Amino acid sequence: MGEEKSLPRLAAERPHERSGRKTDIVIHAGDMLLWGLLATGLLTTLLRAGQALHLTRMDPTLLLGTMVTPDRDRAKMIGFVIHFLNGWWIALVYVLFFHALGFAEWWLGALLAVAHTAFVLLVVLPSLPGIHPRMASDESGPTPTRMLEPPGFLALNYGVRTPAAVLIAHLVYGAVLGAFYNV
Repeated sequence: MGEEKSLPRLAAERPHERSGRKTDIVIHAGDMLLWGLLATGLLTTLLRAGQALHLTRMDPTLLLGTMVTPDRDRAKMIGFVIHFLNGWWIALVYVLFFHALGFAEWWLGALLAVAHTAFVLLVVLPSLPGIHPRMASDESGPTPTRMLEPPGFLALNYGVRTPAAVLIAHLVYGAVLGAFYNV
């Protein structure tokens, strides 16, 4: 019979360019954590700058932290920790894509960030009123315990420039991961 064609190997099974050994994601965990931390720091800084420049009223650290505590001061600190933990596990998702494709580039990270932003703006933020114990809903409005404004479609309740601010911050996040993470 004829020769059997083998299926292409996954990126994680390809020989490492420099050493010839097989690579896997565990070898790059330190890079993922480092660049995930840096990318999340930049994303958080850009979102905070967006607030300072009056581009958006959205405060992701407050939104996340008030899910845990009603104390706004403590909520910002707790939200900050949650946001960075989210940044790390989301960096893992990016890294899995990079390994599946066999390469990482700044533009690929930015492209993934567009999808990431769309998911955040179209799915995550609009669903928050249903799970957030201190967020009003679009239908019923605020109550004594639910005083946070709901994001609404594309988080437009936090300002018309909010989608642009969120996109820019996430583009930087993805570009940093794509540029500096080595597959």
